[in-house]
Amino acid sequence: MSAYFKHSHALVETDNIGAGTRIWAFAHILPGARIGSGCNICDGVFIENDVVVGDDVTIKCGVQLWDGITIESGVFIGPNVTFTNDNFPRSKQYLKAPERTLVQAHSSIGANATILPGVTVAPGAMIGAGSVVTRSVPPNAIVQGNPARIVGYTNTKAQGSTEPQLFKDERKPPYSDRTAARGVTVHKFPLIPDIRGSLTVGEFGQHIPFVPKRYFLVFDVPSKETRGEHAHRTCHQFLICIRGSCSVLADDGLNRTEVHLDSPDKGIYLPPMIWGVQYKYSEDAVLLVFASHNYDAADYIRSYSEFLEEVNQ
Repeated sequence: MSAYFKHSHALVETDNIGAGTRIWAFAHILPGARIGSGCNICDGVFIENDVVVGDDVTIKCGVQLWDGITIESGVFIGPNVTFTNDNFPRSKQYLKAPERTLVQAHSSIGANATILPGVTVAPGAMIGAGSVVTRSVPPNAIVQGNPARIVGYTNTKAQGSTEPQLFKDERKPPYSDRTAARGVTVHKFPLIPDIRGSLTVGEFGQHIPFVPKRYFLVFDVPSKETRGEHAHRTCHQFLICIRGSCSVLADDGLNRTEVHLDSPDKGIYLPPMIWGVQYKYSEDAVLLVFASHNYDAADYIRSYSEFLEEVNQ
């Protein structure tokens, strides 16, 4: 048995506990559970047999971890968080195997949140207090509500904090601003109002930094949904919300920036190897995307962990 602390009023039936873990009063851990090192398991926590807890995990008071749950290293679980492992429970009726729930590394779950069976909480995600998580949460996403919806991303710098190429009061469109994410720029185009209507214009290869081979439109997106959630290995993209509004998250693997597109004279350039997400769509939003290459499924990176591996190379 590893050297760990157990309160005199804790009931610990497993020998598989890492060094430096602390288990406090009235916690109950069943024989099959596996607990990593450096964890803090607070009062009144119950951990069933088919449960794996990684290193340096904090589990606050009143949490139950049922069979089928895996908690990776560095996770924070707030007071009275409720996990489940059966979507259709009945008294005295038991599943042959519980649904699997995975909480990945360095994510956080706020107090009194409920996590439904079979979801994955991706690395770095944050779940707001009292939220009900009904489906998987993407990497670094902040979700809240019932049902939980994405409201932001962790460690994101808003476009307002970016460094302009020129002082704003000295500029006339077209111009562009650098952002915190590598190579990502926000562009402003001329806007010419007229009694006959308004016009905005940009030139490919000058105002837009490539000549496109393809375009597509995204529209009729429910406001609760996200689009994108991928990176391109070689394709460049330029996004303009020509009607309504939406927000674009750009992530270079180290820095994240969020840009709100809310007028047809504003666009964002995403170079290759930038993880992009579009969300917060208004009901009338129409997003126009220019792409430098024809469609190639092999150019897409759809796993954030794979993206990090490639970008770090």
